[in-house]
Amino acid sequence: MEPQDAPDGPEAQRGFICASFNQDTTSLSVGTKTGYRLFSATAVDKLDRIHEGVECPDVYIVERLFSSSLVVVVSLSMPRRMNVYHFKKGTEICNYSYSNNILSVRLNRQRLVVCLEESIYIHNIKDMKLLKTLLNTPTNPSGLCALSVNHSNSYLAYPGSTTIGEITVYDANNLSTLTLIQAHDSPLAALTFNASGTKLASASEKGTVIRVFTIPEGQKLFEFRRGMKRYVSISSLSFSADTQFLCASSNTETVHIFKLEQHCPSSQEEESPTWSAYVGKMFTAASTYLPAQVSDMMHQDRAFATVRLNMFGLKNICALATIQKLPRLLVASSDGYFYIYNVDPQDGGECILAHKHRLFDSSEEQVEGSDEDKLDNVAPQPASQSYAATVALPSTPPSSTTLMGYSEDGGAQKGEIIPEHEFAEGPICLDDENEFPPVGSHSN
Repeated sequence: MEPQDAPDGPEAQRGFICASFNQDTTSLSVGTKTGYRLFSATAVDKLDRIHEGVECPDVYIVERLFSSSLVVVVSLSMPRRMNVYHFKKGTEICNYSYSNNILSVRLNRQRLVVCLEESIYIHNIKDMKLLKTLLNTPTNPSGLCALSVNHSNSYLAYPGSTTIGEITVYDANNLSTLTLIQAHDSPLAALTFNASGTKLASASEKGTVIRVFTIPEGQKLFEFRRGMKRYVSISSLSFSADTQFLCASSNTETVHIFKLEQHCPSSQEEESPTWSAYVGKMFTAASTYLPAQVSDMMHQDRAFATVRLNMFGLKNICALATIQKLPRLLVASSDGYFYIYNVDPQDGGECILAHKHRLFDSSEEQVEGSDEDKLDNVAPQPASQSYAATVALPSTPPSSTTLMGYSEDGGAQKGEIIPEHEFAEGPICLDDENEFPPVGSHSN
């Protein structure tokens, strides 16, 4: 979520700058005026604060690696520097500086991706080494990109054009371009992968149509219409863990949930066709002779379920999760609240608010002014001297002994990939004794 002015009114909350969910939607990270906060998102009636970091103020990017103790932070005071922390131990693992402001950061178990306006940096998360720099990418002022979270692939998606909605899909494991997808006529506004990295959803700046593509082939699977009356700014897209649903939030008061299902006629309809089935077949046949724009509209599906927020024009992010064995829609908003809604997976319709949590205490100081303006007016930082654009700045002297790589669930050595079944039972927790990557100066 981009930096946002503090809203006015009785529910205006304190210190909010940004928010993000971790990769499996088990926790919520919030950037604040004083640092950052991590919350557990595994219960409906309570919102436990896991950690509050005060290492640096005015945090506008905060990303946590699954349920581990690794968190990446970028501050408005130093927007060209990425800090990687072990928050349970209160120590900094390392930091990297770049040639321009950092606009977004994405993580999975193998890669850490840093997106600047015209370049992307791909790091190996096991030891934080820089693996690849994608220079001269199409201008991307919002830092739009998505990284798949499944361990068996690290697909990266980012805009391939500044004028149309072209998506570049890049293999961050093998460091090669996979495919280009012509997704929309206007520039992209939102991207997200499903949990397995086999599907990619996208929306354009118009915000009226959301499309889902197969990965890595890039074939269109679904097309959903969010609305036709007005253009909107879609702020987030998110698949459910089972890829049966896709939610979309925007600067309007409505969050849409779409159901990913193919519409195939049943055997009964084939045997005893009804009038509606007959008309449907006629429309399907007629669509092959109509202009592409009209044919596309005939195949678009409307929302399966919706949520009406009590706000308009505020930044928010949404996600679908199973909490206490029931499907829920989670919404974190720049009004300073975290909303949990019940979702009916059978009938859809209007979702019911299950709980509303404050992200800040009422006594905390209210934000004044625009943090987005502060980001634009930050004094330029000196360009990095090595890697041509980026350099590692170790926060502690290199150890004389070889340090272990990340050990998620205690079983991985440096550079190893842990089979997926080892994570199937629950959230991932780093082994606090062995998870540090080697920290030291790197050079080409």
